Amino acid sequence: MKQKRCTRKERCERSSEPRRFASEMKQCVRLTVHPNNISVSQYNVLLVLETYNVPELSAGVNCTFEDLSEMDGLVVGSQIQCISPAAKEVPQIITENGDHHIVQLQLKSKETGMTFASTSFVFYNCSVHNSCLSCVESPYRCHWCKYRHVCTHDPSSCSFQEGRVKMPEDCPQLLQAEKILVPVEVIKPITLKAKNLPQPQSGQRGYECILNIQGSEQRVPALRFNSSSVQCQNTSYSYEGMEINSLPVELTVVWNGNFNIDNPAQNKVHLYKCGAMRDSCGLCLKADPDFECGWCQGQNQCTLRQHCPAQDSQWLELSSTKGKCTNPKITDINPVTGPREGGTKVTIRGENLGLEFRDIASHVKVAGVECKPLVEGYIPAEQIVCEMGEAKPSQHAGFVEICVAECKPEFMARSSQLYYFMTLTLSDLKPKRGPVSGGTQVTITGNNLNAGSNVIVTFGRQPCLFYRRSTKHIVCNTTASYEGFEKVKVSVRVDKAKIHQELHYEYVEDPTILRIEPEWSIFSGNTPIAVWGTHLDLIQNPQIRAKHGGKEHVNNCEVQNSTEMTCQAPALAVDPNHQSELAERPEEFGFILDNVQSLLILNKTNFTYYPNPIFEVFNPSGILELKPGSPIILKGRNLIPPVAGGNAKLNYTVLVGEKPCAVTVSDVQLLCESPNLIGRHKVMARVGGMEFSPGMVYISPDSPLSLPAIVSIAVAGGLLIIFIVAVLIAYKRKSRESDLTLKRLQMQMDNLESRVALECKEAFAELQTDIHELTSDLDGAGIPFLDYRTYTMRVLFPGIEDHPVLRDLEVPGYRQERVEKGLKLFAQLINNKVFLLSFIRTLESQRSFSMRDRGNVASLIMTVLQSKLEYATDVLKQLLADLIDKNLESKNHPKLLLRRTESVAEKMLTNWFTFLLYKFLKECAGEPLFSLFCAIKQQMEKGPIDSITGEARYSLSEDKLIRQQIDYKTLVLSCVNPDNVNSPEIPVKILNCDTITQVKEKILDAIFKNVPCSHRPKAADMDLEWRQASGARMILQDEDITTKIENDWKRLNTLAHYQVPDGSVVALVSKQVTAYNAVNNSTVSRTSASKYENMIRYTGSPDSLRSRTPMITPDLESGVKMWHLVKNHEHGDQKEGDRGSKMVSEIYLTRLLATKGTLQKFVDDLFETIFSTAHRGSALPLAIKYMFDFLDEQADKHNIHDPHVRHTWKSNCLPLRFWVNMIKNPQFVFDIHKNSITDACLSVVAQTFMDSCSTSEHRLGKDSPSNKLLYAKDIPSYKNWVERYYSDIAKMPAISDQDMNAYLAEQSRMHMNEFNTMSALSEIYSYVGKYSEEILGALDQDDQAGKQKLAYKLEQVITLMSIDS
Repeated sequence: MKQKRCTRKERCERSSEPRRFASEMKQCVRLTVHPNNISVSQYNVLLVLETYNVPELSAGVNCTFEDLSEMDGLVVGSQIQCISPAAKEVPQIITENGDHHIVQLQLKSKETGMTFASTSFVFYNCSVHNSCLSCVESPYRCHWCKYRHVCTHDPSSCSFQEGRVKMPEDCPQLLQAEKILVPVEVIKPITLKAKNLPQPQSGQRGYECILNIQGSEQRVPALRFNSSSVQCQNTSYSYEGMEINSLPVELTVVWNGNFNIDNPAQNKVHLYKCGAMRDSCGLCLKADPDFECGWCQGQNQCTLRQHCPAQDSQWLELSSTKGKCTNPKITDINPVTGPREGGTKVTIRGENLGLEFRDIASHVKVAGVECKPLVEGYIPAEQIVCEMGEAKPSQHAGFVEICVAECKPEFMARSSQLYYFMTLTLSDLKPKRGPVSGGTQVTITGNNLNAGSNVIVTFGRQPCLFYRRSTKHIVCNTTASYEGFEKVKVSVRVDKAKIHQELHYEYVEDPTILRIEPEWSIFSGNTPIAVWGTHLDLIQNPQIRAKHGGKEHVNNCEVQNSTEMTCQAPALAVDPNHQSELAERPEEFGFILDNVQSLLILNKTNFTYYPNPIFEVFNPSGILELKPGSPIILKGRNLIPPVAGGNAKLNYTVLVGEKPCAVTVSDVQLLCESPNLIGRHKVMARVGGMEFSPGMVYISPDSPLSLPAIVSIAVAGGLLIIFIVAVLIAYKRKSRESDLTLKRLQMQMDNLESRVALECKEAFAELQTDIHELTSDLDGAGIPFLDYRTYTMRVLFPGIEDHPVLRDLEVPGYRQERVEKGLKLFAQLINNKVFLLSFIRTLESQRSFSMRDRGNVASLIMTVLQSKLEYATDVLKQLLADLIDKNLESKNHPKLLLRRTESVAEKMLTNWFTFLLYKFLKECAGEPLFSLFCAIKQQMEKGPIDSITGEARYSLSEDKLIRQQIDYKTLVLSCVNPDNVNSPEIPVKILNCDTITQVKEKILDAIFKNVPCSHRPKAADMDLEWRQASGARMILQDEDITTKIENDWKRLNTLAHYQVPDGSVVALVSKQVTAYNAVNNSTVSRTSASKYENMIRYTGSPDSLRSRTPMITPDLESGVKMWHLVKNHEHGDQKEGDRGSKMVSEIYLTRLLATKGTLQKFVDDLFETIFSTAHRGSALPLAIKYMFDFLDEQADKHNIHDPHVRHTWKSNCLPLRFWVNMIKNPQFVFDIHKNSITDACLSVVAQTFMDSCSTSEHRLGKDSPSNKLLYAKDIPSYKNWVERYYSDIAKMPAISDQDMNAYLAEQSRMHMNEFNTMSALSEIYSYVGKYSEEILGALDQDDQAGKQKLAYKLEQVITLMSIDS
């Protein structure tokens, strides 16, 4: 309960004690607080917390109001007393956030530092309410002061007893009023009912009405009759425009300037104009009677009575007996044709067409035929709808005539349009058949088919849904036939007329789909698809559909015949900004064939969508310069979809200007034979539904020369030839000798070139074979990955094998309890962000706090926070943000950020990636890194390696290259299996120039191929035994009595020295001393041999972080110097003549190229894996995306928009901080032994990796270092990989904090107990001991630390940890 986590009972400390462990809901901690809310203007209020199921709290408890304040709680039985925050700590509540603020009141155990219970506590602010009703209806203790117009929690602050309001019914407020109508430009008061209206006191202003008319405020003085009535004084109002006849206006009553009276009924004033939008008498009298509008006949307009002059006008109103409008008028009739049989509904529009239905109910005739008005179509004064009766054969056409109420001339009207009676005929229908499911659009042809008002078409018993019609056509859509396949009669009715004509329509079998080909497209669709089926020719507008992610796309098809049609594939609904690089299957795929439901979703197809082709622009300028006839190459990816069977082809069209060109397609490029054009033209590539322009192409013309220019050139050329001939004749003799020398040199160069080419070819072939053998044994399980703990220790604390954080804390018994208590308290402080940030910043500001200390503290903090990675990440982000601020403030170049490890934050960042990328290393990046290491090791061992200087024939490093010709031969020795003497002997490839120790190491590598290095026997503990054909056995050693010494140089023994032939049998046996091999003191001292062994052991130590070349020092007793393949020239013993036929040493630099060529694939594989967002199915680790997004946010925050700076930050953060370390030191990840030559080669690869991540241009010349020249051609493409990698990461959806925290919590849980936290805390504490005064001083100056009493807590830790206590 106190640790507040879900766990098994046995893992919960002191779980047997009462209320320490809850296994049922009713045992959980509960908390109530009284009071549970207070006003923001109340401070230091005593709060009583009732607790249930709380563990024993003798160690004490803290009350915390989130991040506002923290104080000690007083425990009284089952109650805890806390004090609410002081004035400056209470939260600010502003109007936008409502009238209250909820905080979590938390109880923290002083014993564990953990929150074990919490409840909600409310701070409220009455003063944010500015109306009486909102104040007193608040759920909190708020009172309204009527005369001060304020809301308060303290009723005693109101000026009069009668001025306090607590109930809504006592609030001053306007009551519900009937509709308030005010005509414009008429002076009129507005009287309002109210209650509890306050009487203004002395010094207070009276009442006013405020009307907000079309955005402008109009203030009108008002009179308070008594507490229940107020009147806005006589005023006239107006508004703009004649488009609105009634305008509702907001009404507010205020007093004393701005004290609003509540208007809960939302009373509004309606301003109106009689004449607006009422241009005829009928429209005027039809207005709301409450408006009191009437028709002023003299002025022909709608007005109030007082605005119509009485003497010469007659004013009509609805209520008067004469309230009928004269002069009705017909403006429009529709339709103007209909069948004689009647039933047509004719719509008559006009003016003054009566005010009630009875006025026109029996006086409408159309072309002499009675037309019966319909109530439902009647709009008073404006519209009559009537239904036609049957016409006689003699009636053909006529006008519309109406009477309004009575048939007097002034109440009669006649239309200007004629109405005609028509005879309707049918002639044909098309198509004559369709699918039984319906949906076919049928066109029926005939004459006069647009007559009448209503059309009904039936096919047999099924309706055909009317779509549109014209004089010659009726178009309708068939519905499904429930009778199955049949031929049915077509019937057409127009109003009451049935058209007699024998027409038939046939329902036939629905179409089916048998096969589609190909069964793939690209995301943008619009690729051709051939479809085979039956009855396809029945469908008029076939479509193909695909639904994905809830969105549907359709495309059109074209029918070829009844069994075939071609379609354009529909697009797939994918976000173009986050297009997947993987194939997608649509959720639904099918065809829209009229109403055929069964084909909307095809279940038998595996239709697949592949990613769209993506093209690259020609170059940054977007212009490609070419000579006429040169092909145009468009680079890209996904150009050929990866369809199973591999015969997928997309139909590409490439236009140069307006002209198409012939295209040849490969997976990564389009080759376009440029048309016969010159000048600048836009290039456009089209495929599917996509268009892309990679830029412009400029084809430069072959400029023809003018005739004078040709003549001049010919003359000049002739003179020049004469001069050259003369010079040549004079020079001929002298040049003969030079020619001979040149030919000789040329032959030597040709020989050298062919030798290098042959060497490259052979080495590559050998390496491919051997690496294939090697990788075939290396499935995932075969790679000797270090466990998580060893891996992290080697990165966090390089070179320290048995670090204290791996051991239990060692303290004397009498101090153990105090120290553990102190460290637990210190752990709480480390887990407090305010303390930890202050602690780190204080240490970093000390001059004596070295770079090594910074790295050590960062690693120790990360080991302590391994189980709290969410918190560690939060702290790291804060430290990085501070580092960025500091970097920019100090005016350093932004690109220098994170370049070196000069702060705790930078080392913490390395460690953070170390923790979170272990899984990615194991599952993805480890394999190519291990393959590269093995390839380098194997390639180095193919040629001689000097065991003293570490130089090799095959190398990537110029410093470690043997620069002379070494004669050697490859031998295959048969080695007896030490585990099973009777099993077949193991063949091992050896060089005859190898020392005996090198032979032993190669044999151990062959025998224990899949055994981690730490589990193998050491070469120094084994002897090499040569079993000769005669049965004799001989122990071979680096030094023995046969070792050769010349001029103070002693050469190590090799297989050639012992004359061991190819195919010999050897065995590794445990170390022993024989008479033959015993080192004779008279020849060489035992001391020098042991010295040499130590030297070898040192160079090959697994912890060697750099390539170390041991000094070749003379033996102190005998003055003898050791050598193997090359003597150290610094000693000056080698005379110039000893070089014999050796060429200049730089000629051997070509071997670097040979080695580079053989290792190229492995370097590419590693770089490609690291710089891919989704490699071999492994997703990008969340940590990388999260940290890159954080850096982008920081750049945005500081307005850094330079892409080079952002790129450099990311490179310094991950590739240069983490990956370079892993490439140079694979022994951090794998259980392997790394020798000095392998180390030197890995350093070259790491340098190339660093150059690839840089944005600066590398200008190279003949004086540049060889390792830069070696990869000069590869680095631009590597840089493109890096840029694409960063760009792809930026385009990926952001990771929510919730997802990241879940991932971090999971990582913490997986590696919870890797390190001894107590020991790590003890190591960190040593820095507190060293800088205690400075740390305490910093905490005292920090407000946040002061609130949480962190300095006092640290002093408690120091007391407990001190030796004197």
